[in-house]
This record gives sequence, structure tokens and C-alpha cells, in this order.
Amino acid sequence: MATMKSQSEFLTRVTFLLIILVVLPFPSHSADPDPLQDFCVGILNSTSTSLNGFPCKPASEVTSDDFFFDGLGKEGNTDNVFGYSVTPGSVHSFPGLNTLGLSMNRVDYAPGGLSSPHIHPRATESGVVIKGKLFVAFVTTDNKFYSKVLTAGQMFVVPRGLVHFQMNVGKGKALTFTAFNSHLPGAIVLPTTLFASTPPIPDDVLTKTFQVEASVIDGIKGKFGA
Repeated sequence: MATMKSQSEFLTRVTFLLIILVVLPFPSHSADPDPLQDFCVGILNSTSTSLNGFPCKPASEVTSDDFFFDGLGKEGNTDNVFGYSVTPGSVHSFPGLNTLGLSMNRVDYAPGGLSSPHIHPRATESGVVIKGKLFVAFVTTDNKFYSKVLTAGQMFVVPRGLVHFQMNVGKGKALTFTAFNSHLPGAIVLPTTLFASTPPIPDDVLTKTFQVEASVIDGIKGKFGA
């Protein structure tokens, strides 16, 4: 009788553990969920609701062109205040990436150009310098600063969600190609996020954050058109 009771208790515990394993989500090692089909070419203008991606184009309408993208072949316009240009190869410009968990950018830098401090909330970034001399750096959550000057052929990685930047420290132009483990990594650019949001962050929040006068905050906002 005692043995039967022990077996019953054991089965109850096993059943409970199985329920917990089914209900609780397993940790994911990728930024995007794993796809459940060969491909899912995104319909970008669809109003249908979809989780972590765009609705799929019917397979009967998919063509070879859906799996090719030539947008990274042209040099970007670096004539701006930061002196750099990003040409994205994410799902927004290349719908064939939808649900596949990867994307790439082309980044062009004028001499002295800066990809100002920013964050990719949904992806780790890796990149390779194609041309020029680039100062690459990121800061960890405990404020440890890592940096190095790279030249053509050298590669870098920035862990997901960390503040980082790249700056052209060479005499000529610089070019990198960067890759992400998300079809839409996103970018939170700190200067524009803080000083050009809509509606704007209140001045008293920013003056206290940076320990400066309101005139300083207003001056910075003015440079970003806020």
C-alpha cells in the first residue's frame, strides 16, 4: 500500500513538472523566434496582425527576386551633421528576411564621420571594416569601456543592447558592413532619443539628468531641430 502511494506521489510530481515545462517559455539563444517554415516573404503593407514579423506572401506568389537585394551596393550620402550614412538591409527594405532572424547594414563614413552612441535593442551586431580606419567602442552595463581602432579586413562584435559607436579616424572615407541576428534590430540613437523625441522630454528631466542649466538643454535641442 505504501509502495502504491509512493508511486502515486512520484507520478503527481512528474506530471506537475511536465506541466511547468510546457507552460513556461524556454530561453532563446537568438534574437528572433526560429522560423516554422522554409521562408516567409513579408507583406510590409499588410494590416493583418502578426507576432514578431510580417504576414507571409503566399508561396505561389513568391519569386526568385524576393531572395535577392542589391541595396547595399551604392555609397550612402554622408553630407550630414554626423558625417555618416546607414543603408539598411533589414526586413523593411528586404522583405525576404522576414522571420529569418538576420539582417545587414552598409555604413559609409566621411573623414571624421561618427555613428553616434546608440543601442540595438533586439540584436547583437557584428561587423567588418571594408575600407578606412575606424574607432569602434562599446560600454557594458557596469560602465566598462571597450575600444579598438580597426582597419580593412578586421571584424568587431557588439553584444545586444549595449551602448556603442564607431568613428572614422582615418584620413579618407571608411566603409563597414554590419550584420545582426534579427530581421529588424532597431536602433535607439541616444542624441536624437533624448533631445529630439516627440513630444519632447521635459527640460527639467534633462537638466537634472545632465546637471546643466536649461539654456544648455535648449541649445542642444535646437541643434536637432526640436
